[in-house]
Amino acid sequence: MFIRQLPETLINQIAAGEVIERPAAAVKELVENAIDAGSSRIETVIRDGGASLIAITDDGIGMTEDELFLAVERHATSKLPEDDLVNIQSLGFRGEALPSIGAVSRLTITSRKRGGTADASAIIVDAGKKSRPAPAALQQGTKVEVRDLFYATPARLKFMKTPRTESQNVRDTIERLAMAYPDIHFRLTVDDKETLDLPSAKGDLYERRLDRLRQIMGREFAENALRLDAERDGVRLTGYASLPTLNRGSNQHQFFFVNGRPVRDKLLIGAVRGAYMDFLASDRHPMLCLFVDLPPDVVDVNVHPTKAEVRFADSALVRGLIVGGLKHAIAAAGHRASSTVAEQTLKAFQPQSPAPGWDGQYRQFQPGYQHIKGMQGVEYTGEYYSRPHSMPEATSDLMSGIDAAPQGRTQMQQNNVFPANDPATQAVVDEYPLGAALAQVHETYIVAQTRDGLVLVDQHAAHERLVYEEMKNNLARGGISRQPLLLPEVVEMDANSAERLLTRRDELAELGLVIDTFGPGAVVVQEVPVLLGSGNLRQMVLDLADDITAFGQTMRLKEKLEEICSTMACHGSVRAGRRLNATEMNTLLREMERTPHSGQCNHGRPTYVELKLNDIEKLFGRR
Repeated sequence: MFIRQLPETLINQIAAGEVIERPAAAVKELVENAIDAGSSRIETVIRDGGASLIAITDDGIGMTEDELFLAVERHATSKLPEDDLVNIQSLGFRGEALPSIGAVSRLTITSRKRGGTADASAIIVDAGKKSRPAPAALQQGTKVEVRDLFYATPARLKFMKTPRTESQNVRDTIERLAMAYPDIHFRLTVDDKETLDLPSAKGDLYERRLDRLRQIMGREFAENALRLDAERDGVRLTGYASLPTLNRGSNQHQFFFVNGRPVRDKLLIGAVRGAYMDFLASDRHPMLCLFVDLPPDVVDVNVHPTKAEVRFADSALVRGLIVGGLKHAIAAAGHRASSTVAEQTLKAFQPQSPAPGWDGQYRQFQPGYQHIKGMQGVEYTGEYYSRPHSMPEATSDLMSGIDAAPQGRTQMQQNNVFPANDPATQAVVDEYPLGAALAQVHETYIVAQTRDGLVLVDQHAAHERLVYEEMKNNLARGGISRQPLLLPEVVEMDANSAERLLTRRDELAELGLVIDTFGPGAVVVQEVPVLLGSGNLRQMVLDLADDITAFGQTMRLKEKLEEICSTMACHGSVRAGRRLNATEMNTLLREMERTPHSGQCNHGRPTYVELKLNDIEKLFGRR
């Protein structure tokens, strides 16, 4: 056994295995180079999923002949002008992309310097062997052609997927980069067929981003996206996130960017889950595109060979900013639900053949906090949701005496149908976004008339959300009530876990859990939160100890309390099958209007559906 220096060709092939694992990885590196070169237009052409050809052309700054020759050398870059690995201002740096690609393919690079007088030059690298630059034809920018990828390493070809799958991976890669750079025109051609054309967007930054996201993530997302803009201690969060009622079964529709580079980071994914935990079931996920921008010296972008992960100097700051920014945006949306709820309702009514005039499109305006017109045309700007109402308070009235029919009810009212044309009803219709209750259907759903349509409310789901929000507010205002145990419970565990748990005893006491030491490797529980009742106290304490050991935080107890609140709200809400009178139904509507998050229940399902008059007329072929 002896130590020897590996040959240069093998070194390059090993580096290629770390950086270029499939065609999409090569495309990512090359398109990022084009972005860093200041391009306004980037065109990508692939064949056979990128195995036989990857060609990327840009109109960037280009390279001279000398720069071109140096660009294919290992650890050569233009992205570290001051040799500072901390202050990285580009989508680099790893310094191995071009030589790594050239080590496993037939690579040709043609480039011409912007503003230069010299003609274009081209260089060829074949399985790591490079030629001298030669004159070539190119007006401006750079064109990179990668042919026969992995032909120099046949074993790697066995791990490639089908051409269709590899082509989709390439498209996904370009779309992610296009989200972060809406000023650039991106095009993708697959097997001589154009599959992606994303012209540069216009307007301010937010308009450009939303336009680009509409092109990629679809109209549904763009119409139901909440705008984010928050900053804390030099870290800025921007982007768009969906209303909770627009969700998916996986987190594949979540995109994250740190200083303009796409990443897939567990910290960011966990922050999103924490922000939506109050609004979605554990198996549902919001759609979003988030941009985190911070000084380069407080984030390490080179912790992963493909630059897919980053490391923050203050991860708690970043996580807190994301959670807070998302929760603030959701709260500002008020009782708004996604327009897709109404779209799905309309589609359910559609016959197999579309009615005349139906174009399959649906546009919905949801009333929000900022622009509510009153009966006299007065425009409220937030005050509406805090001013007194003529309707009685909802929660207490709906929870007590709900089945008692008021005196003097007409036969129509006893059948849960109310006149729609009397002045009092019309006044409510004109003033309030969710309108006036007209009927209760199957003692489960409330039908209300609005200024320009109707609203169908699930009374149990809506009231469940109202009760839940009230319980959370009470906890926030008065703290968590706790009760002493008649017989304190001793929980045994390993000594280190017990010690870590006891160091957080003050925080646990604020959450209603009072513990003390009980000798080495044991704690005694003296008081517990009232809401926890008689659950498995021992297991909860052990889980808390594990959480503190693993994460240094007490999230499990907080989550448990919120789960208990949600369960109690469900059992304490107006049930389906209970008859409500007009006052009770209108009270529920008014409470929904002034309660944030009331557009969805505690599991992310919609609490109401709004249909505009135009869409109802379409159902009957009137439009």
